[in-house]
Amino acid sequence: MLFFTKYYISDIMKIATILGTRPEIIKMAPIIDEISKRGIDQIILHTGQHYDKEMSDNFFRDLEIPSPNYNIHVGSGTHGKQTGLMMKGIEEVLLEEKPDIVLVQGDTNAVLAGALVAAKLHIAVGHVEAGLRSFDMTMPEEVNRRVADVCSTMYFIPTEESAINLLAEGFSRKNMFITGNTVVDACFRHLEIAKKKGFQEKELSELDIGNMDNILTLTMHRAENVDDKKRVTNIIEALKELEYMNIIFPIHPRTKNTLQNFGLFDELNDLDHVHIIKPIGYLDFLQLTSLSTLILTDSGGLQEEAITLNVPALTLRYNTERPETVTAGGNILVGADKGAILGNVEKIMKDDEFAEKMRNAKNPYGLGDAAKLTVDAIEKYYNEGLLNIAAPEDIMTLFTRKMAQIDEDITVSEFEDKKNALVHMAFDGEKMVFPKDNLNMKGMMITYDARE
Repeated sequence: MLFFTKYYISDIMKIATILGTRPEIIKMAPIIDEISKRGIDQIILHTGQHYDKEMSDNFFRDLEIPSPNYNIHVGSGTHGKQTGLMMKGIEEVLLEEKPDIVLVQGDTNAVLAGALVAAKLHIAVGHVEAGLRSFDMTMPEEVNRRVADVCSTMYFIPTEESAINLLAEGFSRKNMFITGNTVVDACFRHLEIAKKKGFQEKELSELDIGNMDNILTLTMHRAENVDDKKRVTNIIEALKELEYMNIIFPIHPRTKNTLQNFGLFDELNDLDHVHIIKPIGYLDFLQLTSLSTLILTDSGGLQEEAITLNVPALTLRYNTERPETVTAGGNILVGADKGAILGNVEKIMKDDEFAEKMRNAKNPYGLGDAAKLTVDAIEKYYNEGLLNIAAPEDIMTLFTRKMAQIDEDITVSEFEDKKNALVHMAFDGEKMVFPKDNLNMKGMMITYDARE
């Protein structure tokens, strides 16, 4: 049975935020904080996808944000069962609260459920971290993020590259806001909180982490790695040869069980340079990341955090929905290839110029003001009545999609006014560029919708 606890209702502009996992809480904390600072009414709904009452309540407290107003207590389960239960509980809350916009973040089942329910109820959806694509439809996260984008009214996009993904799928640029990624806001904000609190975990204090050199922080949890004996064996064989590194491995319980089933856990645990510890709190882990020499991970969010904290990352995957980190030079995809892992670790450790280049890679995710830009856009849409979703009262305007070479000095907005058009995509001869209003399109090839 679904049940939830209700705390308050307000009549002013209302924003509902749906959360399901710890990464969502971390990335949405700066936005929740920004909404609170502006005095906007908000409700926070936790689906309970990853939920332990004591740990979750403490987590919100640690991040200095309000605890959820509702918890649906869904728990774990198959994708279909979990998503269905979420949809039922979310619908009950939204029907009672009637928010002006529902915010979802990322690519979890909570995002899928929240976006679908809100869209069906004709409530505007704001997708934070929209437009990411791995182009791997075997990943449930890819399905979730694509469906969420179809349901959304506002797209809060981390990079221009992600915006171009949406343009290529036919979404209107008028609803897109390149804000940067709230992971930057979160890293800066939460690292300060972490420094105030200091290390709390017993395992870290025992390791005397502050005095250790050559720290390699390892995280590994994705099924394509840990459930594949050949892949995970290759990774462990690489770890064995990294004797000059202090490898700290906060191990996920599922990963530990799998390694034990494969008979690999004991041989990894017996290595003097590998320190296997239980999962640690987010604030402790953030401090660990900031002190690391490099990161070895199959996590998506950690790729972003590493480049934000100027720590080189090697990603144990063959594709990534964070390609900007690779293009910027702060992240290298190594898959489960022993040679690639060893070769790149050695290069980072022995080639100072290469390592410095990775550490100084320009962060593609912005300056840490994504939360402000996101709430600014929501307030503007609310004030202009653009969050109201209603059936159309006018006969549909027909349009023809056209392509043109632009030979005159003219900006996107000037062209649209002149042609009664909507510029869709622009190509500068080398790459696709996002058609901002003030972009001068001279010399570019464009596609646009011509209204009749």
